[in-house]
Amino acid sequence: MSVNPDLLDALMSHNEKNTLKFNLILNDVSYPIIYVTITNSPIPVNEPTTRGGVYFSDTFAYKMKGVIEDLSIVPLLTKKMLGPNTEFGELKIITQIESEGKSMNLEIFTNLTNSVQTPNSIELSMIIVKLNSV
Repeated sequence: MSVNPDLLDALMSHNEKNTLKFNLILNDVSYPIIYVTITNSPIPVNEPTTRGGVYFSDTFAYKMKGVIEDLSIVPLLTKKMLGPNTEFGELKIITQIESEGKSMNLEIFTNLTNSVQTPNSIELSMIIVKLNSV
């Protein structure tokens, strides 16, 4: 995981105090994400491990959840989901926070671990794997 802990803490703090705007960028289309939560929580492994020979997992992970109301994204997520699919890819999410009085653009790269679709939306559960300021 390539995440600057100070930058991640700043992102989590801003997200708790303010309503940040998050957008998932997929195939050059931007999908707004609402109700975003970011937490550091345990995952179901006893020790750091390579999961399925595809990605590395520690015993704790920074998890991100959010809802997308545009269901046109559903078919695009098929190859992004972890699990039996070995051709998954990272999801790129962008947002903006304020740091030292200046606006800072962030790129959050995640692995999609689960999705739950309702008639009006899809909830995404992800693990943050990379965080960059741009």
